[in-house]
Amino acid sequence: MELRHLQHFVAVAEDQHFTRAAERLMVSQSGLSASVRALERELQTPLFVRTTRRVTLTEAGRALLAEAERILAQVRAAHEAVAAVQGVLRGTLAVGTEQCIAGVNVAELLAAFRRRHPGVEIRLRQWGSAALAEEVAAGRLDLAFAYRTDADPDQLRTVPLTGEPMTVLCHPHHRLARAGAPVTPRDLADEVFVDFHPDWGPRRATDAAFAVAGVRRTVALEVNDVHSLLDLVDENLGVAVAPSHFRHKRPSLTALPLKDTGEAAYETVALVPSPRATSPAARALMELLDTGARDAGR
Repeated sequence: MELRHLQHFVAVAEDQHFTRAAERLMVSQSGLSASVRALERELQTPLFVRTTRRVTLTEAGRALLAEAERILAQVRAAHEAVAAVQGVLRGTLAVGTEQCIAGVNVAELLAAFRRRHPGVEIRLRQWGSAALAEEVAAGRLDLAFAYRTDADPDQLRTVPLTGEPMTVLCHPHHRLARAGAPVTPRDLADEVFVDFHPDWGPRRATDAAFAVAGVRRTVALEVNDVHSLLDLVDENLGVAVAPSHFRHKRPSLTALPLKDTGEAAYETVALVPSPRATSPAARALMELLDTGARDAGR
């Protein structure tokens, strides 16, 4: 099995199209097709279902994709490790993060990294925490900043960043704002909620807090960005439970402490591969983080 066969296979799987993958790889379509067919002959099974419009992975193809991505990530890490020994940090740093993550100023951190290592290409992706964990474990991201997760220690390490309580945000004319007192999940049982998709860290922290209290809730207004959440609360369309640092983003809203949630809190971490799979660029970024690039004030 040749590495170029795996590279070609992964490119077709990502683009779901032979022509687009060939253009991206700058190879002929016939050469790309021959490479994939050679891999299928070696494995003695089809890897793609081919149609006139696109190609999709077979069950065998899906099984191979995760391993192929991991192998290629390790090969890249090996090349970068040799370069690092020679005193040159190069290659690509692929970073993932949730929006408005607490405990690290991602833009500031990446800017500091670029100044120190201008030969490394930086790529950034924003997703929810579960997706970020999957991307790091699969080798598609070098590291990610996310909500704490129960990760497989053989694939992921979690480095704590910070923790903070959850806060209830509501319109200043809302009944809770007029009372001005800390609230419990039971106080919110009949409220209309604005929240993020279930994959996002603040949503998972809120779900955990309500589960501890034994209170069921329904999210009526589901968004995928912070400003939409704040806009909806600002129009008094619902209340939101969010990490406490969100209150600084919209001072016009009323922020009330959430109590009686046990130890449930918003805790953020850096998700990093196992030591042998961690790229030199990822190690360099974590060193910057450890030496004071964290944004303690958020």
